Parts: sequence; structure tokens; C-alpha cells
Amino acid sequence: MYFNRNNKFYHGIMFHHFHDDNIHTKSQGSINKDDFFKIINFIGKKNILDANIFIERCIENKLKENEVCITFDDSLKCQIDVALPVLEELKIKSFFFVYTSIFDGKPDNLEIFRYFRMNYFNNINEFYDNFYKFLNKDLNSFFATSQKKMNITKKKYSFYSYEDIKFRFVRDFFLSKEAYENTMILMLKKYKADIEKFKLKLFFNEKDILKLNGLGHVIGLHSHTHPTKIEKLSYNEQNMEYSKNLSNLTKILKKKSNFIKSCSHPCGSYNKNTLKILKDIGIQIAFKDSMTIDYEMGMNSINNSSLEIARQDHTEIYKMIKR
Repeated sequence: MYFNRNNKFYHGIMFHHFHDDNIHTKSQGSINKDDFFKIINFIGKKNILDANIFIERCIENKLKENEVCITFDDSLKCQIDVALPVLEELKIKSFFFVYTSIFDGKPDNLEIFRYFRMNYFNNINEFYDNFYKFLNKDLNSFFATSQKKMNITKKKYSFYSYEDIKFRFVRDFFLSKEAYENTMILMLKKYKADIEKFKLKLFFNEKDILKLNGLGHVIGLHSHTHPTKIEKLSYNEQNMEYSKNLSNLTKILKKKSNFIKSCSHPCGSYNKNTLKILKDIGIQIAFKDSMTIDYEMGMNSINNSSLEIARQDHTEIYKMIKR
């Protein structure tokens, strides 16, 4: 049974990566279509609202404690190829949160780097070992001073291993974005990885957006360039991220700006400026990436506002099924 005392409140179910036997390789946290069916059956199809209904009930404050929706982040082609046929078979309409620099030919390197580390090494820890050797920095002091925050992160995102969290802390806090990306690009060159081929395989194109919209799924914002820590950006930088995201999506869809009403915070990162910007551009609901109350953010409840709706990562549900 899916619902229990830890998740008996309305929320989203968060998906990212899928694999199949053809195009999309298995990777850390990815699932196939059979796994996707299992998760939906475990939650109970009767508890899953179509995305547009979820928006309406949220706005009207009528969502029940056992009502959820399905969400997808990061504009990933595997979602179209593997998950979409399942959704159509089951007649479930979901949220697809799309960042838009991919349509300028400048996708976020996060997924390119992820594909590299999942396909050019025997396992993820082998990649981490090689990354630290390539970086050639003494990280002992950094890890020691970050231990408390890493423990908090582990509690918030239990599906990450400690090695996953250590790597993310180095990426997001020890290194600048430029230093991290330069290191990764040098690694890709060393291993003779073809970035342009990665792009074609990994991301949505404009036809995919039109297809999803035509089938009745809800397209939402996810920033323009997908910063991993959007909360670190200035008000004007955040405003550019979401204004451009909105402009690009409505242009592709040939809709007015008020057509798009939803958003998910990239990497769960946001602050008070983010919430004001989203409200000002007409976003009515937005999703975070955890099922916890972040007291440092000033939250008083799990769904602190309509722009801070909780989401359960699919990996946590898969663990429940396996027990």
C-alpha cells in the first residue's frame, strides 16, 4: 500500500530517467516501462489525477490527502520514448516541466555529464574516483566542514548514496560552475566522448513539445538554462531564467503567456525571489523535489504554498515495492 503516515498528503510523483532495450541505456535511478507500470499500480490509478485537474483542485483548495499527479523534469527524450506510451495506454495526463536552452542548441551540461559518467565507466563510484583524480584537489578539509550539511542532505534525499552527495557538494559548493564544467569537458575529451551525439539522443525537440500538448499533457516551466542552484542567482538573473523559459515555450506552442500555469524548481532550488517572480508571471502551482519541510526556508507545512508542492521521487516508491 502506497499511502502511509509519511506521505498522506497531496503531492507529485517525480520522474526523470527511463531505459529500454534499444536506444536508452540503463543508468543510476532509471526505470523501464514495466517498472513504470508497477509504480502506477502500486500508487493506484484511482489516486492519480490528470495534471489539469490537479491544477484546478489545487487553485480551489480541494485536493484530497490521497491525490497525486505524475511529473517529469528536464526535457528528456527517454520520457517520450518509454514513459509516454504507458501514460497513453492508461489514459493519464501528466506534467512535463521543460527547460528551453535545448532549443537554442545549448542544453544544460548536467545531463550530458550524467550520460558520460553512466556510460563510460563500470559503475558510478569508478567515475567519482576518476573525477577526483582528474580534479587533483585536497578535499578532506572541505568534506570535514561540510559533513553536517551532507548529513542533512542525505536525510532529505535518502535515495542518494553518500558518495553521490559528496560529489554534488564538490560540484555545487566547492567548485564554481565554470571550474566544474571545464573539468568535465577535459574528462570527456580524454575519453573521446562525442557531445553532439549525446545531445541528439538525450533531449526533446520542438515536435515533442507539440506532441505532448496535443495529447493533453501539461507543459510547465523549468527555467531556461537549468541552473543547479537557482537560489544563488540575483533577482534579475532569476527573472530572466523564467521569463525566457515562458516566452520560448509559448512561442513553440503558439499560445499566450497565460497558457502556462505550472512549474517545477530545477534541482529543488528556489528562494523568496523565485516565488515572487513565478507569481508575477502567472504561475499558479509549482513543485519542489522533496517530501520534507525545509524550516530554513521558513516553511510551516509540507505543502507550504501552492508554489512549494511536495514531490516523491520515484526511486523511493520503487523501494517500497521491493520490500
